[in-house]
Amino acid sequence: MTMDPLVLLTDVDRATEELLRTAEGLDPAAISAPSLLPGWTIGHVLTHVARNADAQTNLFTWARTGVETPMYPSPEARVAGIEAGAARPLREQIADIRASHERFADAGAAMPAEAWTFRLPATGQLAAAVPWARLREVEVHHVDLGRRYTPTDWPEGFALRLLREIVNGAGPDAPPMLLRPYGVEHPLRIGDATEAPVVGGPTRSLAAWLAGRADGADLTVSPDGELPTPATWK
Repeated sequence: MTMDPLVLLTDVDRATEELLRTAEGLDPAAISAPSLLPGWTIGHVLTHVARNADAQTNLFTWARTGVETPMYPSPEARVAGIEAGAARPLREQIADIRASHERFADAGAAMPAEAWTFRLPATGQLAAAVPWARLREVEVHHVDLGRRYTPTDWPEGFALRLLREIVNGAGPDAPPMLLRPYGVEHPLRIGDATEAPVVGGPTRSLAAWLAGRADGADLTVSPDGELPTPATWK
């Protein structure tokens, strides 16, 4: 997947429209149904998707203006915002996601070239990383709705980048393993993989398993045995 933030912005457009199509196909009563995230309803997930768009828009504003504009006023405010919006009617949730995405897209389009190289104190990353962060939120939480969209629907490029990100960010407590995604020339290593199990399978399946969005039933492990228990991904 490209690192070009302008190209990634178009990927966010596509992913958001796909999520909205799923939301528009829901029964209005589904807003209070459990999602795939423990403790969260579908309404919680949809509200979080909207509020995250505004949070990422804040980072664009910070990069463009130099004025400190954090994603959320505080961790407590983030949680409160999700709780406050979770029970809203489905039509309001859909309108909120669409409006917040438009604000995000407009803010991205307004970024001058030099602003993409601004290092955000809040994340330590360049502003050019914001479109990827937003795309990851939309694609993963689309799956969390627990409806028609699953990791098998992720674009291959997205799944590979997500897989590599999880591997590169694995901490010292992550179980060592050697990952062999089908069709990828070089394996990916977590920890000291010298004598670690080799886990193989489709890129989407490996990424979903490490992200806690699949049980790994379609993966292989060598030597024969049970799959390692991946570290919790956040």
